[in-house]
Amino acid sequence: MASLLKLSTALQRQTLLTGSRAGSSYAAAFRSALSNEPATEVTTLDSGLRVASESVPSQVATVGLFIDAGARYEDKNNNGAANFFEHVAFKGTTKRSQSALEQEVENMGAQLDAHTGRDHTSFTARCLSKDVPKLVEILADVVQNPKLDDADVKRARELILGEIEQVESCGMREVVFDHLHSTAFQGTSLSNTVWGPSSNIRSIKAGDLKGYVDTHFKAPRMVLAAAGDVRQTDLEKLAEKYLCKVESTFDGKSPQLSAVRFTGSEMRVRDDSLPLAHVAVAVEGCGASSSDVLALSVASALIGTWDRTFGGGVNNASKLAVASAHDKLCHNYESFNLNYRDTGLWGIYFQCDPLQCEDMLFNVQNEWMRLCTMVTEGEVERAKRQLKTRLLAQLEGPQAICEDIGRQVLLLGRREALHDLERRIDNVTAANVRDVSMKYIFDRCPAVAAVGPVENLPDYMRIRSSMSWTRL
Repeated sequence: MASLLKLSTALQRQTLLTGSRAGSSYAAAFRSALSNEPATEVTTLDSGLRVASESVPSQVATVGLFIDAGARYEDKNNNGAANFFEHVAFKGTTKRSQSALEQEVENMGAQLDAHTGRDHTSFTARCLSKDVPKLVEILADVVQNPKLDDADVKRARELILGEIEQVESCGMREVVFDHLHSTAFQGTSLSNTVWGPSSNIRSIKAGDLKGYVDTHFKAPRMVLAAAGDVRQTDLEKLAEKYLCKVESTFDGKSPQLSAVRFTGSEMRVRDDSLPLAHVAVAVEGCGASSSDVLALSVASALIGTWDRTFGGGVNNASKLAVASAHDKLCHNYESFNLNYRDTGLWGIYFQCDPLQCEDMLFNVQNEWMRLCTMVTEGEVERAKRQLKTRLLAQLEGPQAICEDIGRQVLLLGRREALHDLERRIDNVTAANVRDVSMKYIFDRCPAVAAVGPVENLPDYMRIRSSMSWTRL
C-alpha cells in the first residue's frame, strides 16, 4: 500500500507540474498497480458467519470480529448496551481470568482493541502473522464466553460515566455530531448516541448485557476478517473450529433496523463560556450501496478540509479554504460524507469565533450552491485525485485494511476491489457532481447542530432559505 500512496502523490504532483499528458502516464501506472493488489476473499459458512481476508506481505497481521450490533439496533431502554459491553469484554471469560487473558496477549506482543459505532461493533487484535490462530481463539472466547462479573460491570459503569462527562466538557466535535444525528434522525434509532443516556448506564446490569449479547451476537450478523500474511482457507478452518458454537438462529424475532426518517431541524446549545462556536450543517445523504456515493464523496472532497495551521491557505484549491484563510472566517472546517446502510449525512463541521458564524455559513452555503450549478471539470479532476490519495492513505497497513474489510462486508456483503473503486472515481464528471448536488443539496431542508457562543448563527429559516439560488 505504501507504493500506491507514493504513486497517487506522484500522480497529483506531476499533473500539476507538467500537464495532462504526464498525468495520464502516471494514472496508467497507478491503475496498473491497483489491478495487481490482492483481492479480498469472502466465504459464507453454513452457520451464516462470513469469513473475509486479504493477503498482505507483512510480518504483522490484524484479525477482527465485526458484528451488526451498535446504537442503531438499540431502543430507548437499552441504548448504550453495546458500548457498555465493549468496556467489559476484555475483563475475562469463563475460561480465562482477566489477568490470564492480559498476560497471554502481552506474552505474544499483541494488542486487543474494541470499537462501538452506530452501525457495528468490532473486536480486533493486532499481532504477528504467526499468532493469528491464537488470537482468533481468544476473540472467539471473548464474544462467546464473557464472564460479565457484577464487580466488573460496576467498575465499567463508573468509567463510562466519567468518559461521558469528559466528552461533554472537552470533546466538542463528538458532542456536535451526536446532536446532529439526534435532530436529523429524531424519532428513529439512528438518533441514538453510542454512549447512551446516563440513566441507562446507571441501570444496566450484567443480566442486561448477557441478554444483549445473546440477542445480537449471531453467526449471520458476524464477520471474521483478517489482513496480513494469512490464507483464506486457514481462516475458514479457524472460524469453523473456534466459532462453531455461535448460534445461527434467533429466539423470536431477529433484530432489525427500524425505518429511518430524516427531519430538517436544528439543535442549539448556547454556552457563552466556550471560546469558539462549534457548528455542523448537513443534508440527508445516501446509503453505502447507492450509486451516488462516490459523486457525493467527490463533492465533499471539492469543499475539502482546512485548518488555520495549514500553510499556503490563500493559495488553496478550495475556494472555501481561500476565503477562510483570507477573511479569517473560521479556525478549521471539515466537509464530510457519512454513509450508513440505508441513509447518510453530507455536510460540513466548523469551529469559528462567535462573530464569524454568519459570514462562515454564508460562504459555506454559497459553495454548496456553486456545486449545484457551476462546478468545473478542472475542479472535479483535482478533487478526484485528492479523494483517491485520502482513501489510499486510510488503507495503510493490515489494521486499516482489516477494519475496511469488516465494515464493507457487513454493509455490502463484499469488499470492492481497489482498481474498481479507482475506475468508478475516474468516471465521475462535473455533470455528475452537479446532478447529485441538485438531488441532495439544492432546496433541501438541512439539519443544524451548534454548541457554544452561537448567538450570531442565523436562525433556521434563514439557513433554509439559503439552500437555493433565485437566478434571473
